[in-house]
Amino acid sequence: MLREVALRVTRPRVAVLSVVHGHPHADTDSIIGLVREDLGGVSHQAVYDVLRALTAAGLVRRIEPQGSVARYEARVGDNHHHVVCRSCGEIADVDCAVGSAPCLTASESHGFVIDEAEVTYWGLCPACSTVTSN
Repeated sequence: MLREVALRVTRPRVAVLSVVHGHPHADTDSIIGLVREDLGGVSHQAVYDVLRALTAAGLVRRIEPQGSVARYEARVGDNHHHVVCRSCGEIADVDCAVGSAPCLTASESHGFVIDEAEVTYWGLCPACSTVTSN
Protein backbone atom coordinates (compact mmCIF):
# COMPACT_ATOMS: atom_id res chain seq x y z
CA MET A 1 0.00 0.00 0.00
CA LEU A 2 2.80 2.39 0.86
CA ARG A 3 4.61 1.78 -2.40
CA GLU A 4 1.40 2.29 -4.39
CA VAL A 5 1.25 5.90 -3.12
CA ALA A 6 5.02 6.47 -3.56
CA LEU A 7 5.86 6.32 0.15
CA ARG A 8 8.99 4.58 1.32
CA VAL A 9 8.30 1.46 3.36
CA THR A 10 9.63 2.00 6.87
CA ARG A 11 8.98 0.15 10.11
CA PRO A 12 7.17 3.13 11.70
CA ARG A 13 4.92 3.58 8.66
CA VAL A 14 4.04 -0.11 8.54
CA ALA A 15 3.41 -0.18 12.30
CA VAL A 16 1.18 2.92 12.28
CA LEU A 17 -0.76 1.71 9.24
CA SER A 18 -1.26 -1.68 10.90
CA VAL A 19 -2.51 -0.08 14.13
CA VAL A 20 -4.96 2.17 12.28
CA HIS A 21 -6.29 -0.84 10.33
CA GLY A 22 -6.68 -2.85 13.53
CA HIS A 23 -8.14 -0.08 15.67
CA PRO A 24 -10.59 2.08 13.71
CA HIS A 25 -11.19 5.55 15.17
CA ALA A 26 -8.16 5.37 17.47
CA ASP A 27 -6.76 8.64 18.76
CA THR A 28 -3.12 9.61 18.42
CA ASP A 29 -2.15 8.69 21.99
CA SER A 30 -3.63 5.21 21.57
CA ILE A 31 -1.84 4.79 18.26
CA ILE A 32 1.47 5.86 19.82
CA GLY A 33 1.02 3.35 22.66
CA LEU A 34 0.20 0.49 20.31
CA VAL A 35 3.07 1.32 17.95
CA ARG A 36 5.46 1.39 20.91
CA GLU A 37 4.26 -2.09 21.93
CA ASP A 38 5.28 -3.24 18.45
CA LEU A 39 8.46 -1.24 17.82
CA GLY A 40 9.67 -0.21 21.23
CA GLY A 41 11.00 3.33 21.33
CA VAL A 42 9.35 5.57 18.79
CA SER A 43 8.86 9.29 19.34
CA HIS A 44 5.54 11.10 19.43
CA GLN A 45 6.78 13.26 16.57
CA ALA A 46 7.60 10.25 14.41
CA VAL A 47 4.05 8.91 14.80
CA TYR A 48 2.56 12.35 14.12
CA ASP A 49 4.72 12.63 10.99
CA VAL A 50 3.66 9.18 9.78
CA LEU A 51 -0.03 9.92 10.40
CA ARG A 52 0.31 13.19 8.48
CA ALA A 53 2.02 11.41 5.55
CA LEU A 54 -0.52 8.57 5.50
CA THR A 55 -3.41 11.05 5.60
CA ALA A 56 -1.92 13.19 2.82
CA ALA A 57 -1.40 10.05 0.71
CA GLY A 58 -5.03 9.00 1.25
CA LEU A 59 -4.21 5.78 3.09
CA VAL A 60 -5.90 6.91 6.30
CA ARG A 61 -8.60 9.42 7.11
CA ARG A 62 -8.48 11.87 9.99
CA ILE A 63 -11.79 12.63 11.65
CA GLU A 64 -12.39 15.09 14.45
CA PRO A 65 -15.91 14.98 15.87
CA GLN A 66 -16.84 18.13 17.78
CA GLY A 67 -15.34 18.06 21.26
CA SER A 68 -13.03 15.13 20.46
CA VAL A 69 -9.36 14.77 19.68
CA ALA A 70 -8.36 13.73 16.18
CA ARG A 71 -8.99 10.10 15.35
CA TYR A 72 -7.82 8.00 12.43
CA GLU A 73 -9.34 5.26 10.33
CA ALA A 74 -8.25 3.18 7.36
CA ARG A 75 -11.66 3.19 5.68
CA VAL A 76 -11.12 5.81 2.98
CA GLY A 77 -12.65 6.82 -0.31
CA ASP A 78 -16.20 5.65 0.28
CA ASN A 79 -17.78 8.82 1.74
CA HIS A 80 -19.11 7.06 4.84
CA HIS A 81 -20.22 8.94 7.93
CA HIS A 82 -20.06 8.43 11.70
CA VAL A 83 -22.27 8.09 14.75
CA VAL A 84 -20.81 9.30 18.06
CA CYS A 85 -22.01 8.50 21.57
CA ARG A 86 -22.59 11.68 23.57
CA SER A 87 -21.79 9.85 26.79
CA CYS A 88 -18.71 7.65 26.27
CA GLY A 89 -17.44 8.98 22.92
CA GLU A 90 -17.63 5.64 21.07
CA ILE A 91 -17.59 6.11 17.30
CA ALA A 92 -19.03 3.79 14.67
CA ASP A 93 -19.18 3.96 10.88
CA VAL A 94 -22.44 4.72 9.09
CA ASP A 95 -22.66 3.93 5.40
CA CYS A 96 -23.94 6.56 3.02
CA ALA A 97 -27.66 6.94 3.57
CA VAL A 98 -28.84 7.75 0.03
CA GLY A 99 -27.31 7.57 -3.42
CA SER A 100 -23.73 7.99 -4.48
CA ALA A 101 -21.11 10.46 -3.27
CA PRO A 102 -21.56 13.04 -1.94
CA CYS A 103 -24.60 11.29 -0.43
CA LEU A 104 -26.35 14.58 0.24
CA THR A 105 -27.27 17.35 -2.12
CA ALA A 106 -26.56 20.82 -0.77
CA SER A 107 -29.44 23.26 -0.99
CA GLU A 108 -26.96 25.84 -2.33
CA SER A 109 -23.48 25.13 -3.68
CA HIS A 110 -22.36 28.80 -3.78
CA GLY A 111 -20.45 27.89 -6.93
CA PHE A 112 -18.42 25.12 -5.26
CA VAL A 113 -17.93 21.80 -7.02
CA ILE A 114 -18.99 19.56 -4.11
CA ASP A 115 -17.45 16.09 -4.04
CA GLU A 116 -17.93 14.96 -0.46
CA ALA A 117 -20.36 15.31 2.42
CA GLU A 118 -19.40 14.70 6.04
CA VAL A 119 -22.20 13.88 8.43
CA THR A 120 -21.90 13.14 12.13
CA TYR A 121 -24.85 11.58 13.90
CA TRP A 122 -24.98 12.02 17.68
CA GLY A 123 -26.77 9.89 20.27
CA LEU A 124 -26.17 7.23 22.89
CA CYS A 125 -24.50 3.91 22.15
CA PRO A 126 -26.28 0.70 23.23
CA ALA A 127 -24.29 0.42 26.47
CA CYS A 128 -24.87 4.05 27.50
CA SER A 129 -28.56 4.06 26.51
CA THR A 130 -29.10 0.99 28.70
CA VAL A 131 -27.47 2.74 31.66
CA THR A 132 -29.55 5.92 31.25
CA SER A 133 -32.83 4.04 30.80
CA ASN A 134 -32.40 2.07 34.05
